[in-house]
Amino acid sequence: MACSPEVLRDVPLFSLLDDDELAVLAAQVDIRTFVARQRIYKMGDPGGRAYVVVSGAVQVSTIDEDGQEVVVDRPGCGEFLGFASMLDQTSHRTDAIALEETVCAEVDRNDIQVLLQRKPHAGMDLLAVLGRQLHASHELVRLRSQRNPNEMIDEQATFGQRLADSVASFGGSWTFIVTFLMALIAYSSLNLWLGRLAWDPYPFILLNLFLSMLAAIQAPIIMMSQNRQDQKDRLRSELDFDVNRRAESEIQGLARKIKLLDEQMGDLSDLLRDNLAKGHR
Repeated sequence: MACSPEVLRDVPLFSLLDDDELAVLAAQVDIRTFVARQRIYKMGDPGGRAYVVVSGAVQVSTIDEDGQEVVVDRPGCGEFLGFASMLDQTSHRTDAIALEETVCAEVDRNDIQVLLQRKPHAGMDLLAVLGRQLHASHELVRLRSQRNPNEMIDEQATFGQRLADSVASFGGSWTFIVTFLMALIAYSSLNLWLGRLAWDPYPFILLNLFLSMLAAIQAPIIMMSQNRQDQKDRLRSELDFDVNRRAESEIQGLARKIKLLDEQMGDLSDLLRDNLAKGHR
């Protein structure tokens, strides 16, 4: 079924195309309907076609290094999927499944070629949109890479959690120890000096009651702060693990590229030797 130009007008990639350009592209594009749980494409399939979501819901997922399925995108109405694989003619690196009955506009590489042949200026419009999305992606990556996990946890902390951190921080400082020791010495000395008129004579039963109450309140507050510190430590460990795993993957990729370059240099050396041998003959 042919596609309507109005459907493509809502697609961000085609938002700068004029009416004539949209009409040319819509004449080449087909509309496909997928039932719930139907696979639109799977990982490894030839990336000859891309899809624009007209209605419904789609889930795009991949498999990570641990063999676990990871959802990477849930494109909504007007958004596309599989576009990069369609442009560079590589196999799909993700799986796309319709979560419910979904209508998509199917675009292949030939559709884009026909548009560029008939309307060459449309290519600049497509490049302009892709450039904006590329800059937005770079900005998102830059902002996410600069995030401080401790600041994120502090921003989400409640008033009680902040109060617990403050109490634990003050209770574990020399300021608290010195101040509390001076208060105990002053309290004990004053009651000993007053003798029979003291409100809390030796062995200072009232003071022991206050100290017990203080310890009963202070202990769970400090435990609350320690739990938050454990949460920060776990987050740091997870981030360190992710960084190490990405570094390992990049090192393996570099090793494969170096091996490939070495093989290509070997082939080139063999070719040069063969040519020199033929020249001597």
